[in-house]
Amino acid sequence: MAHLDEVKISRTIVRAYHERLIECLASDVAIVGGGPSGLVAAYLLAKSGVKVTILEKRLAPGGGIWGGGMGMNVAVIQEEAIPLLDEMGIRSMRDADGLYAVDSVELGAGLCWNALQAGATLLNLTVVEDICVDDERVTGVVINRTLIAENLPVDPIVLSAKAVLDGTGHEAVMVQSLRKRRLLTGAAAECGEGPMNATLGEQFVVDRAGEVYPGLWISGMSVSATLGGPRMGPIFGGMLLSGKRIAELIAAALPNVPTGNAQVRG
Repeated sequence: MAHLDEVKISRTIVRAYHERLIECLASDVAIVGGGPSGLVAAYLLAKSGVKVTILEKRLAPGGGIWGGGMGMNVAVIQEEAIPLLDEMGIRSMRDADGLYAVDSVELGAGLCWNALQAGATLLNLTVVEDICVDDERVTGVVINRTLIAENLPVDPIVLSAKAVLDGTGHEAVMVQSLRKRRLLTGAAAECGEGPMNATLGEQFVVDRAGEVYPGLWISGMSVSATLGGPRMGPIFGGMLLSGKRIAELIAAALPNVPTGNAQVRG
């Protein structure tokens, strides 16, 4: 192996990362939270030519997928979501109860891989501190380094987007940013997540995924946390289908996408 220059290694990292960051300063869609619904939405939107940036505050994206149920790394998927997994090359196994077992690590890794291969950009260790609103419409997000935000008085920077998707799960971070300014009305202004009910919760996050404020969309557990739907535990079909549904809705609503192709194909 040739001699390695440590400075050249560092230069390569810094140059490549900042070229990526500059390219992300303006996106068609900024997805806050790299959980299952956000990754599916990113995959479907990006493969249709939409410029997508995923912002994940943790080191590893994937949300709650990796641990399965109570640290047992198996996720459960309903039959309705299996065609989406098949499309993405993620294996599943039908069990005697009619549900499908999926290796949590394969599911998490597969969702990340497909989103990136479709053309989405993911910035991990990046926390969204706030939201940008102009003329009563969400226009972007305020970001910082995860290890800096709330620990040091360092100012953030802004990424612009034609649409922002809150995929932050139970926290509903973007929704909370609007709530504290009293910019939301109706159920979104005050509801919180309901108690466990897998059947109702799985359907709720699909049916109620949508736009809660001009330019701000919700999917996955953010739907329950925003609109009062039940939680559902370690079953993920609803999360995947919620991501698919929100991708369709956002693609249909995007104004003037430069690619001229905002139709989600799935």
